Amino acid sequence: MSNYKNISLEKGMYGVKGKSFTDVLEELDPSENYRGTSLENLDAFSRQLKRFDIKVSGKGSDTVDKFFSTSSSSALFPEYISRAVKQGMEQADVLSDIVATTTMIEGMDYRSITSEPTTDDKSLKVVMEGTQIPQTTIKTQDNLIKLHKRGRMLVSSYEAIRFQRLDLFTVTLKQIGAYIARAQLKDAVDVLINGDGNGNPASTINTSSTGNISYGDLVKLWSSLSPYELNTIIAPTASMEKLLSLTEMKDSVAGLNFQGTGKMITPMGANVIHTPEITGNYIIGVDKNCALEMVKAGDVQTEYDKLIDRQLERAAITSIAGFGKIFTGSAKVLKY
Repeated sequence: MSNYKNISLEKGMYGVKGKSFTDVLEELDPSENYRGTSLENLDAFSRQLKRFDIKVSGKGSDTVDKFFSTSSSSALFPEYISRAVKQGMEQADVLSDIVATTTMIEGMDYRSITSEPTTDDKSLKVVMEGTQIPQTTIKTQDNLIKLHKRGRMLVSSYEAIRFQRLDLFTVTLKQIGAYIARAQLKDAVDVLINGDGNGNPASTINTSSTGNISYGDLVKLWSSLSPYELNTIIAPTASMEKLLSLTEMKDSVAGLNFQGTGKMITPMGANVIHTPEITGNYIIGVDKNCALEMVKAGDVQTEYDKLIDRQLERAAITSIAGFGKIFTGSAKVLKY
């Protein structure tokens, strides 16, 4: 199969609504056509890199200048940047451990849904013959989810980077992705604590002793989340230190496991997430299966026209996302 060698690449492929550059390529050159061939492990974009013999990683990686050897190959440069940034976001990803679902939208306005069952609703009483079945009401939220644009401005001249190896340039782009991921994590934690603007902040539980966390306080946090499950604990650095200092975390089995794998035996079996991006005297208990919705307005965006034309002086790399509470009671704050 050599259809990938005959595809005409142009700027307009980045402007197709609701589709990425790779999505457009896949429509023109479906990967399913390469099953059973030496190219079956490559997607449409990777086949284009092969077409122009551009190596973006490894010992023999090419220089940035290789993308601009032809007008067609230059159209691949913005997608390469987007992919490298997304790799950085994935490597620094913590959101997948606290987000229940992700919604992709094409506009900037999004109103989520909510259902707040009462204590009576949660009891799941027996329905007697002839009686009314209990109802669960689902409604749209009063206020829109707030979306935030996070990103970095790529400030450089083409001459400054044209002879740099792509594997080194990729490392820099991954750091941009890591920054975006950390900023989005901070946004997510803010929504968990303060709500999404629809009157749904997390309730606060105070520890038995000001300034300290005891194992009994963690048990209180666990029980207060019922009927939700405490499966995730989010802790700033200072709070993480207090958790690790608990006597219950210092037994021999816990010590060997932490020193050998870096994983600690956690309260109630919950996954403990260290978040140095945030500060405060608290930890957050979360049921990750029903607490948070992530809303994304598209994928990582680049100013593709500037990049293709080698105008890197001020080319923005951005991602737009926001967060909404699904069930208010599925997140609680333990303050010390």
